Amino acid sequence: MDQHVQTGRRVTMEIGLCIPLLDAQVSRLRAAVVPHTLTVVGAEESIECEIVFGNLAPKTVETCKSLRWIQLESVGFGEYSSLPCLKNGSVAMTNLAGFFAVPVAESILAGVLALYRGMDQLIVLKEQRLWVGDLLRPQITTLQGANVVLFGYGSINRRIELLLQPFGCRIARFSSQWHAGELDAALLEADVVISTVPHTPATVGIFDARRLRLMKGAIFCSFGRGSAVDEDALASVLDEGVLRGAVVDVTSEEPLPDGHRFWRCPNLLLTQHTAGGSADELDRKIDFFLANLQRFDGGRPLESLVDLRRGY
Repeated sequence: MDQHVQTGRRVTMEIGLCIPLLDAQVSRLRAAVVPHTLTVVGAEESIECEIVFGNLAPKTVETCKSLRWIQLESVGFGEYSSLPCLKNGSVAMTNLAGFFAVPVAESILAGVLALYRGMDQLIVLKEQRLWVGDLLRPQITTLQGANVVLFGYGSINRRIELLLQPFGCRIARFSSQWHAGELDAALLEADVVISTVPHTPATVGIFDARRLRLMKGAIFCSFGRGSAVDEDALASVLDEGVLRGAVVDVTSEEPLPDGHRFWRCPNLLLTQHTAGGSADELDRKIDFFLANLQRFDGGRPLESLVDLRRGY
């Protein structure tokens, strides 16, 4: 899609706001978009506007005939990928690619260190009022010099690589042009494996039972999309003690169902898709949208324009 095609030309346009914001944030946004007008809408509410800020329901997008640009409040956009208006270029869609790199990378590092240093066990022991002390010390190790596999080399894993520098880790990087044999060889030597890939046909089920069993004694981190992992297989290797542990932020179904095996898995930190969160998250999203709105009004390329052909 030509990034210049879907830019604004009218002086005044209707903007639909589809994000839960505080009243003060809505007021700030309404004042900042002048001369455009802002209307708060529900995700499934039938509307007619040129611009939407937020994740409008796909079926609503299809009925909004005047729509020209959607600024998502997420990185993921899979639910929209089959819409004709996006495929034919009549509607532009931008996401928040790269927006969450810093908080997600810090969550990954926090999870890995928690498992290495036994924090997960210590929390449970505190709840049980059990003092284990010295008996736990031989199980605690350090991240220093660990072999780390970064599967996906976008903004999140580039950030985590920076955070790992003081630990002297040996890094194996796999971008979109990865080779299966090289990945398998790296997994055999891995102490930590971090998956941050988006949902695409090429990434579905990459970490199946066979590959998870290659990572004997490693910590597996799932922070891209849950579709990259065979969740039942991951639960099995954790139950069997094949893996040292796992840090899982994304799952195939969210919220996680009551009967899911992850609730009972040992050595699994389940961060419930919170890794991208921060206290200033909504204000930063507003800032991102307003900067892109200036580009739209000025006929300039939009930042983080979704490319359906690539899948991200």
